[in-house]
Amino acid sequence: MSKNLSCALALAMLAFGVHAQQYPAKPVRFVVPFVAGGPTDIQGRMLGEKLGQRLGQQFIIDNRGGAGGNIGMELTAKAPPDGYTIVIATVGTWAVNPHLYKLPYDVTRDFAPIIQVSTSPGVLVVHPSVPVKSVKELIALAKAKPGKLDYGSSGVGGFGHISGALFSLMTKTEMVHIPYKSSAPSLIDLIAGQIQVLFNNAISTVPFIKSGQVRALAVTSIKRMPALAELPTIDEAGVKGYDNSSWSAVAAPAGTPKEIIAKLNSEMSAILKSPEIQEKSASVGAVIIGGTPEQFADYLKSEIAKFARVVKEAKISAQ
Repeated sequence: MSKNLSCALALAMLAFGVHAQQYPAKPVRFVVPFVAGGPTDIQGRMLGEKLGQRLGQQFIIDNRGGAGGNIGMELTAKAPPDGYTIVIATVGTWAVNPHLYKLPYDVTRDFAPIIQVSTSPGVLVVHPSVPVKSVKELIALAKAKPGKLDYGSSGVGGFGHISGALFSLMTKTEMVHIPYKSSAPSLIDLIAGQIQVLFNNAISTVPFIKSGQVRALAVTSIKRMPALAELPTIDEAGVKGYDNSSWSAVAAPAGTPKEIIAKLNSEMSAILKSPEIQEKSASVGAVIIGGTPEQFADYLKSEIAKFARVVKEAKISAQ
Protein backbone atom coordinates (compact mmCIF):
# COMPACT_ATOMS: atom_id res chain seq x y z
CA MET A 1 0.00 0.00 0.00
CA SER A 2 1.43 3.40 -0.99
CA LYS A 3 2.18 6.05 1.61
CA ASN A 4 -0.34 8.43 0.03
CA LEU A 5 -3.10 5.80 0.11
CA SER A 6 -2.31 4.96 3.73
CA CYS A 7 -2.54 8.62 4.69
CA ALA A 8 -5.84 9.02 2.83
CA LEU A 9 -7.34 5.99 4.61
CA ALA A 10 -6.14 7.27 7.97
CA LEU A 11 -7.69 10.68 7.35
CA ALA A 12 -10.95 9.08 6.23
CA MET A 13 -11.10 6.93 9.36
CA LEU A 14 -10.37 9.96 11.54
CA ALA A 15 -13.13 11.97 9.87
CA PHE A 16 -15.47 9.00 10.23
CA GLY A 17 -14.71 8.75 13.94
CA VAL A 18 -15.30 12.46 14.50
CA HIS A 19 -18.61 12.20 12.60
CA ALA A 20 -19.74 9.33 14.84
CA GLN A 21 -18.73 11.22 17.99
CA GLN A 22 -20.74 14.26 16.91
CA TYR A 23 -23.80 12.17 16.04
CA PRO A 24 -26.57 13.21 15.99
CA ALA A 25 -25.91 16.63 14.48
CA LYS A 26 -29.51 17.01 13.24
CA PRO A 27 -32.95 15.51 13.96
CA VAL A 28 -33.34 11.74 13.47
CA ARG A 29 -36.34 10.19 11.73
CA PHE A 30 -37.74 7.37 13.88
CA VAL A 31 -40.02 5.28 11.67
CA VAL A 32 -42.95 3.42 13.21
CA PRO A 33 -44.43 1.17 10.48
CA PHE A 34 -47.91 1.38 11.99
CA VAL A 35 -50.45 4.14 12.58
CA ALA A 36 -50.35 6.16 15.80
CA GLY A 37 -51.78 4.79 19.03
CA GLY A 38 -50.71 1.16 18.91
CA PRO A 39 -48.16 -0.54 21.19
CA THR A 40 -45.26 -0.10 18.76
CA ASP A 41 -46.06 3.59 18.41
CA ILE A 42 -46.22 3.94 22.20
CA GLN A 43 -42.80 2.31 22.61
CA GLY A 44 -41.31 4.32 19.75
CA ARG A 45 -42.48 7.62 21.22
CA MET A 46 -41.19 6.64 24.65
CA LEU A 47 -37.75 5.80 23.26
CA GLY A 48 -37.71 8.80 20.93
CA GLU A 49 -38.46 11.24 23.73
CA LYS A 50 -35.75 9.80 25.97
CA LEU A 51 -33.18 9.64 23.15
CA GLY A 52 -33.88 13.27 22.34
CA GLN A 53 -33.30 14.26 25.96
CA ARG A 54 -30.04 12.33 26.18
CA LEU A 55 -28.57 13.24 22.78
CA GLY A 56 -29.79 16.79 22.35
CA GLN A 57 -31.57 16.27 19.04
CA GLN A 58 -35.17 15.47 18.17
CA PHE A 59 -36.09 11.89 17.29
CA ILE A 60 -39.14 12.59 15.15
CA ILE A 61 -41.73 9.81 14.99
CA ASP A 62 -42.75 9.07 11.40
CA ASN A 63 -45.81 6.80 11.32
CA ARG A 64 -45.88 4.88 8.03
CA GLY A 65 -48.67 2.36 8.49
CA GLY A 66 -49.95 -0.09 5.92
CA ALA A 67 -49.18 -3.45 4.31
CA GLY A 68 -48.57 -5.12 7.66
CA GLY A 69 -45.65 -2.81 8.42
CA ASN A 70 -43.93 -3.36 5.07
CA ILE A 71 -44.23 0.26 3.91
CA GLY A 72 -42.29 1.65 6.86
CA MET A 73 -39.77 -1.15 6.70
CA GLU A 74 -39.09 -0.54 3.00
CA LEU A 75 -38.74 3.19 3.64
CA THR A 76 -36.08 2.48 6.24
CA ALA A 77 -34.26 -0.16 4.21
CA LYS A 78 -33.87 2.28 1.32
CA ALA A 79 -32.93 5.32 3.45
CA PRO A 80 -29.35 6.62 3.49
CA PRO A 81 -27.29 4.57 5.99
CA ASP A 82 -26.14 7.60 7.94
CA GLY A 83 -27.86 7.08 11.30
CA TYR A 84 -30.60 9.60 10.61
CA THR A 85 -33.31 7.03 9.91
CA ILE A 86 -34.11 4.18 12.30
CA VAL A 87 -37.16 1.94 12.69
CA ILE A 88 -38.94 0.16 15.52
CA ALA A 89 -40.93 -2.87 14.42
CA THR A 90 -42.46 -6.07 15.73
CA VAL A 91 -42.15 -9.81 15.45
CA GLY A 92 -44.66 -9.65 12.58
CA THR A 93 -42.63 -7.29 10.43
CA TRP A 94 -39.28 -8.84 11.32
CA ALA A 95 -40.03 -12.57 11.39
CA VAL A 96 -43.45 -13.32 9.89
CA ASN A 97 -43.85 -11.06 6.85
CA PRO A 98 -40.84 -12.57 5.02
CA HIS A 99 -42.92 -15.77 4.75
CA LEU A 100 -46.07 -14.00 3.56
CA TYR A 101 -44.95 -11.38 1.08
CA LYS A 102 -42.51 -10.95 -1.78
CA LEU A 103 -40.66 -8.12 -0.08
CA PRO A 104 -38.50 -5.51 -1.82
CA TYR A 105 -35.98 -5.89 1.00
CA ASP A 106 -34.41 -8.63 3.10
CA VAL A 107 -34.80 -8.29 6.87
CA THR A 108 -31.44 -9.91 7.60
CA ARG A 109 -29.45 -8.29 4.78
CA ASP A 110 -30.88 -4.76 4.48
CA PHE A 111 -30.99 -3.72 8.14
CA ALA A 112 -28.38 -3.13 10.82
CA PRO A 113 -29.75 -4.44 14.14
CA ILE A 114 -29.52 -2.02 17.07
CA ILE A 115 -31.41 -3.55 20.00
CA GLN A 116 -34.33 -5.73 20.98
CA VAL A 117 -36.63 -3.59 23.09
CA SER A 118 -39.04 -5.92 24.85
CA THR A 119 -41.20 -8.98 24.71
CA SER A 120 -44.81 -8.99 25.78
CA PRO A 121 -47.55 -11.58 26.13
CA GLY A 122 -50.77 -10.82 24.40
CA VAL A 123 -54.22 -11.00 25.88
CA LEU A 124 -57.29 -12.74 24.52
CA VAL A 125 -60.21 -10.37 25.02
CA VAL A 126 -63.84 -10.25 23.92
CA HIS A 127 -66.53 -7.60 23.78
CA PRO A 128 -68.65 -7.70 26.97
CA SER A 129 -71.71 -8.67 24.92
CA VAL A 130 -70.12 -11.98 23.91
CA PRO A 131 -71.66 -14.57 26.26
CA VAL A 132 -68.40 -16.21 27.39
CA LYS A 133 -66.25 -15.79 30.48
CA SER A 134 -63.56 -18.39 29.83
CA VAL A 135 -61.48 -19.86 27.02
CA LYS A 136 -63.47 -23.08 27.30
CA GLU A 137 -66.73 -21.20 26.76
CA LEU A 138 -65.25 -19.28 23.79
CA ILE A 139 -64.21 -22.55 22.15
CA ALA A 140 -67.68 -23.98 22.69
CA LEU A 141 -69.31 -20.87 21.20
CA ALA A 142 -66.96 -20.86 18.20
CA LYS A 143 -67.73 -24.54 17.54
CA ALA A 144 -71.46 -23.92 17.87
CA LYS A 145 -71.30 -20.97 15.47
CA PRO A 146 -68.49 -21.65 12.99
CA GLY A 147 -67.53 -18.57 10.97
CA LYS A 148 -69.79 -16.29 13.01
CA LEU A 149 -67.18 -14.77 15.35
CA ASP A 150 -64.85 -12.08 13.99
CA TYR A 151 -61.42 -11.52 15.45
CA GLY A 152 -59.33 -8.46 14.63
CA SER A 153 -55.60 -7.94 14.26
CA SER A 154 -53.03 -5.31 13.35
CA GLY A 155 -52.89 -6.83 9.86
CA VAL A 156 -52.17 -10.00 7.95
CA GLY A 157 -49.27 -11.79 9.65
CA GLY A 158 -49.39 -9.49 12.67
CA PHE A 159 -49.31 -10.70 16.26
CA GLY A 160 -53.10 -10.88 16.54
CA HIS A 161 -53.45 -12.76 13.27
CA ILE A 162 -50.79 -15.34 14.16
CA SER A 163 -52.29 -15.74 17.64
CA GLY A 164 -55.82 -16.19 16.31
CA ALA A 165 -54.76 -18.57 13.56
CA LEU A 166 -52.87 -20.71 16.05
CA PHE A 167 -55.86 -20.70 18.39
CA SER A 168 -58.21 -21.82 15.61
CA LEU A 169 -55.74 -24.45 14.46
CA MET A 170 -55.20 -25.91 17.92
CA THR A 171 -58.87 -25.79 18.97
CA LYS A 172 -60.29 -26.84 15.60
CA THR A 173 -62.55 -23.79 15.51
CA GLU A 174 -63.36 -21.36 12.72
CA MET A 175 -63.33 -17.61 13.34
CA VAL A 176 -63.16 -14.88 10.68
CA HIS A 177 -60.00 -12.79 10.60
CA ILE A 178 -60.53 -9.02 10.17
CA PRO A 179 -57.20 -7.26 9.47
CA TYR A 180 -56.65 -3.59 10.33
CA LYS A 181 -53.76 -1.21 9.62
CA SER A 182 -52.63 -1.47 13.24
CA SER A 183 -53.82 -2.80 16.57
CA ALA A 184 -55.26 0.56 17.68
CA PRO A 185 -58.29 0.59 15.30
CA SER A 186 -58.92 -3.10 15.95
CA LEU A 187 -59.13 -2.38 19.67
CA ILE A 188 -61.43 0.58 19.02
CA ASP A 189 -63.75 -1.63 16.98
CA LEU A 190 -63.74 -4.31 19.67
CA ILE A 191 -64.76 -1.73 22.28
CA ALA A 192 -67.50 -0.54 19.91
CA GLY A 193 -68.73 -4.10 19.36
CA GLN A 194 -67.88 -4.15 15.64
CA ILE A 195 -65.79 -7.29 16.19
CA GLN A 196 -66.20 -9.85 18.96
CA VAL A 197 -62.72 -11.21 19.67
CA LEU A 198 -59.20 -9.81 19.75
CA PHE A 199 -55.75 -11.24 20.46
CA ASN A 200 -53.87 -8.06 21.25
CA ASN A 201 -50.67 -6.70 22.73
CA ALA A 202 -51.01 -6.18 26.46
CA ILE A 203 -49.44 -2.70 26.39
CA SER A 204 -52.45 -1.05 24.78
CA THR A 205 -55.13 -3.44 26.07
CA VAL A 206 -54.60 -3.54 29.85
CA PRO A 207 -56.20 -0.10 30.53
CA PHE A 208 -59.43 -1.16 28.79
CA ILE A 209 -59.49 -4.46 30.65
CA LYS A 210 -59.21 -2.61 33.94
CA SER A 211 -61.94 -0.16 32.92
CA GLY A 212 -64.28 -3.02 32.00
CA GLN A 213 -64.65 -1.97 28.36
CA VAL A 214 -63.38 -5.37 27.22
CA ARG A 215 -63.45 -8.75 28.96
CA ALA A 216 -60.15 -10.61 29.28
CA LEU A 217 -60.16 -14.40 29.08
CA ALA A 218 -56.48 -15.37 29.11
CA VAL A 219 -52.93 -14.39 28.22
CA THR A 220 -51.14 -15.85 25.21
CA SER A 221 -47.76 -16.61 26.79
CA ILE A 222 -46.81 -19.85 28.51
CA LYS A 223 -46.40 -17.99 31.82
CA ARG A 224 -48.89 -15.71 33.54
CA MET A 225 -48.49 -11.95 33.29
CA PRO A 226 -47.79 -10.16 36.61
CA ALA A 227 -49.93 -7.16 35.60
CA LEU A 228 -52.92 -9.50 35.15
CA ALA A 229 -51.94 -12.30 37.49
CA GLU A 230 -55.54 -13.46 37.91
CA LEU A 231 -55.79 -14.41 34.23
CA PRO A 232 -54.85 -17.96 33.23
CA THR A 233 -52.70 -18.66 30.22
CA ILE A 234 -54.43 -20.17 27.19
CA ASP A 235 -52.33 -23.26 27.89
CA GLU A 236 -53.65 -23.45 31.47
CA ALA A 237 -57.18 -22.93 30.15
CA GLY A 238 -56.98 -26.18 28.23
CA VAL A 239 -55.25 -25.45 24.91
CA LYS A 240 -52.10 -27.35 25.82
CA GLY A 241 -48.89 -26.08 24.29
CA TYR A 242 -50.31 -22.72 23.19
CA ASP A 243 -47.62 -20.03 23.47
CA ASN A 244 -47.20 -16.82 21.49
CA SER A 245 -45.72 -13.51 22.60
CA SER A 246 -45.00 -10.31 20.76
CA TRP A 247 -41.66 -8.52 20.71
CA SER A 248 -40.22 -5.32 19.29
CA ALA A 249 -36.78 -4.22 18.14
CA VAL A 250 -34.97 -1.26 16.60
CA ALA A 251 -32.72 -1.25 13.54
CA ALA A 252 -31.16 1.10 10.98
CA PRO A 253 -30.46 0.69 7.26
CA ALA A 254 -27.64 -1.74 6.50
CA GLY A 255 -24.32 0.04 6.17
CA THR A 256 -25.00 2.49 8.98
CA PRO A 257 -21.62 3.16 10.65
CA LYS A 258 -20.87 0.71 13.44
CA GLU A 259 -19.90 3.55 15.77
CA ILE A 260 -23.36 5.07 15.38
CA ILE A 261 -25.04 1.70 15.91
CA ALA A 262 -22.95 1.23 19.06
CA LYS A 263 -23.87 4.70 20.31
CA LEU A 264 -27.59 4.15 19.75
CA ASN A 265 -27.39 0.73 21.41
CA SER A 266 -25.63 2.21 24.44
CA GLU A 267 -28.15 5.04 24.81
CA MET A 268 -31.17 2.78 24.37
CA SER A 269 -29.73 0.24 26.80
CA ALA A 270 -29.44 2.96 29.44
CA ILE A 271 -33.00 4.11 28.76
CA LEU A 272 -34.40 0.58 28.98
CA LYS A 273 -32.59 -0.03 32.29
CA SER A 274 -34.01 3.10 33.92
CA PRO A 275 -36.44 2.50 36.83
CA GLU A 276 -39.09 4.63 35.10
CA ILE A 277 -39.13 2.51 31.93
CA GLN A 278 -38.86 -0.73 33.88
CA GLU A 279 -41.87 0.20 36.01
CA LYS A 280 -43.97 1.37 33.06
CA SER A 281 -43.20 -1.79 31.14
CA ALA A 282 -43.95 -4.10 34.06
CA SER A 283 -47.30 -2.39 34.67
CA VAL A 284 -48.53 -3.53 31.26
CA GLY A 285 -46.81 -6.90 31.21
CA ALA A 286 -43.88 -6.08 28.94
CA VAL A 287 -40.47 -7.53 29.77
CA ILE A 288 -37.48 -5.37 28.82
CA ILE A 289 -34.83 -7.29 26.85
CA GLY A 290 -32.02 -4.98 25.71
CA GLY A 291 -28.76 -6.64 24.74
CA THR A 292 -26.30 -6.18 21.88
CA PRO A 293 -26.96 -5.81 18.16
CA GLU A 294 -25.41 -9.25 17.67
CA GLN A 295 -27.80 -10.83 20.16
CA PHE A 296 -30.79 -9.37 18.33
CA ALA A 297 -29.40 -10.56 14.98
CA ASP A 298 -29.07 -14.13 16.30
CA TYR A 299 -32.54 -14.04 17.88
CA LEU A 300 -34.05 -12.72 14.65
CA LYS A 301 -32.63 -15.64 12.67
CA SER A 302 -34.17 -18.13 15.10
CA GLU A 303 -37.55 -16.36 15.00
CA ILE A 304 -37.59 -16.30 11.20
CA ALA A 305 -37.06 -20.07 11.19
CA LYS A 306 -39.75 -20.58 13.86
CA PHE A 307 -42.43 -18.62 12.03
CA ALA A 308 -41.66 -20.29 8.74
CA ARG A 309 -43.07 -23.43 10.37
CA VAL A 310 -46.00 -21.59 11.99
CA VAL A 311 -47.12 -19.92 8.76
CA LYS A 312 -46.96 -23.21 6.89
CA GLU A 313 -48.80 -25.29 9.51
CA ALA A 314 -51.52 -22.68 10.09
CA LYS A 315 -51.81 -22.08 6.31
CA ILE A 316 -51.61 -18.31 6.79
CA SER A 317 -51.72 -16.37 3.54
CA ALA A 318 -51.42 -12.70 2.67
CA GLN A 319 -53.94 -13.15 -0.15
